[in-house]
Amino acid sequence: MEYQSLNRPISGANQSSVSEFLLLWLSRQPQQQQLLFVLFLGMYLATVLGNLLIILAISTDSSLHTPMYFFLSNLSFVDICFTSTTIPKMLTNHVLGSQSISFLGCFTQMYFLFLCVDIDNFLLAVMAYDRFVAVCHPLHYTTKMTPQFCALLVAASWGIACLNTLLHTLLIARLSFCADNRIPHYFCDAAPLLKLSCSDTHLNEMLILTVGGLIITIPLVCILVSYICITSAVLRVPSAKGKWKAFSTCSSHLAVVSLFYGTIIAEYFSPSSSHSAETDTVTTVMYTVVTPMLNPFIYSLRNKDMKEALRKLIGRKTSSI
Repeated sequence: MEYQSLNRPISGANQSSVSEFLLLWLSRQPQQQQLLFVLFLGMYLATVLGNLLIILAISTDSSLHTPMYFFLSNLSFVDICFTSTTIPKMLTNHVLGSQSISFLGCFTQMYFLFLCVDIDNFLLAVMAYDRFVAVCHPLHYTTKMTPQFCALLVAASWGIACLNTLLHTLLIARLSFCADNRIPHYFCDAAPLLKLSCSDTHLNEMLILTVGGLIITIPLVCILVSYICITSAVLRVPSAKGKWKAFSTCSSHLAVVSLFYGTIIAEYFSPSSSHSAETDTVTTVMYTVVTPMLNPFIYSLRNKDMKEALRKLIGRKTSSI
């Protein structure tokens, strides 16, 4: 996504104090809006239900009280928060026949959206490190991945994400905004807000490209290094069965990593010349809606322990009714 400097002259004719923004729907056709409403409602319910089942299965099954599933339950919680920052507001606006979101509501939404993206990013890196220790240093796994160390990793992820998100949100909130308050998204994002601003946005752009870039690239590099080491270790395993067993413990995480970073890179780090309104909309929907919805399915369908825990959980629920 291209972050352009908008050094517009400030004049009373083309500037006003913006108290709210208008979130434009994905389509202006009423029939398509009805279809999208049903589609997004279904995806939101599937995301919440799927991730809640993952959390409940992990918390109720003692065999899943391990670092890997501890991180997975945190990832599922963040994914619920992730979709809950955008979709309910969009669905509510559709029911009320409104497009508005208050100035404070817009920046609150943007803060929690950025927060969830950053935490997802860090948790995926932490989970890659967990798989690295499990595959490359199995004899030292229990001594390295202690409950205290796992809790520290999650707390550090939340702390760094909160500080980074607060920095960007406060710097954007200090900007002045012009009379045009239409955001061509179904949620508040940094790029359209910077384009609406009448202020000098050089500082915001610089921090997004540097600090924001580091927040994304450092965990991604850690993930790549971890999987290079994992691949090297797996290739040294003599039996084909042993190689498959070692790789199968990482396959679900690798699928989620590919989906998450693929859509993020396509949206924010691809050349601006390759962007169009349609492609931006598709990639935005992919990382804000589709990825959180698919995560529980990927982990449950490709994981025997998780499938067994879900089977026990659903069996207990149905027997108690």
